[in-house]
Amino acid sequence: MKDVLILTGAGQIGMAIARRVGFGKKIVIGDKSIANAEAIAKIMNEAGFDTYAMEMDLSSKESILNLIAKAKEFGPIKMLVNAAGVSPSQAPVQAVLNVDLYGTAVLLEEVGKVIEQGGTGVTISSQSGWRMPQLTAEQDRFLATAPVEELLSADFLQPENIRDSLHAYQLAKRANEKRVMAESVKWGARGARINDIAPGIIVTPLALDEFNGPRGDFYKNMFAKCPAGRPGTADEVANVAELLMSERAAFITGSTILIDGGATASYFYGPLQPQQ
Repeated sequence: MKDVLILTGAGQIGMAIARRVGFGKKIVIGDKSIANAEAIAKIMNEAGFDTYAMEMDLSSKESILNLIAKAKEFGPIKMLVNAAGVSPSQAPVQAVLNVDLYGTAVLLEEVGKVIEQGGTGVTISSQSGWRMPQLTAEQDRFLATAPVEELLSADFLQPENIRDSLHAYQLAKRANEKRVMAESVKWGARGARINDIAPGIIVTPLALDEFNGPRGDFYKNMFAKCPAGRPGTADEVANVAELLMSERAAFITGSTILIDGGATASYFYGPLQPQQ
């Protein structure tokens, strides 16, 4: 039996984090595409890690529970790295809400029920959650604490009240941050911690598709006009995750770390400010 790390989302960011913190553990990799999960598993196995790949649909509670049940067969669950999600450029409004908002809430709650003492988790949200008007205190509390099966029933999450898939994505990522705050209280009762990382533009195959797609100029302008003057890398996100999941961060839980090269700062106070 080994301590288990659950990795959801078989992409560059998730793999980079798992490579930092997954040595000596059984790494259970879940992705909607079993081919993607197996591809990451092969790369990691050939680098000396011990992985198991399986199909998992983040929008399905049943699928999440199946993943957790399989993970428990290998040993106690000590770590969660949730890097699963869909892009607003590649998914409609309802899919964004089902996966990025509802699915993430279910995953954090269900893993929180079984996480071992001393366990840690990170979930990946986005700078997008910072780029919309503030919600009301009541809306924030709803996103943080509503029973998961009631989450998508809120008036402000109905399709007629959502402008487009980007707006849905912003709401979902704001919800991730609020959910992490509330879940950290429950995880804390088990002696465990959970935090959130909100990346900006990170170079991945998905981002390269975006750069070459219809919104490519928008993204290129964003990183050109942020203080860093460039996009980030998956390993830079992993630097932050490695800290958050280590004992050096024992006093950090329920937090969101923004890692965006200063793009959000530029959006509010610099050359990326929207034209009035």
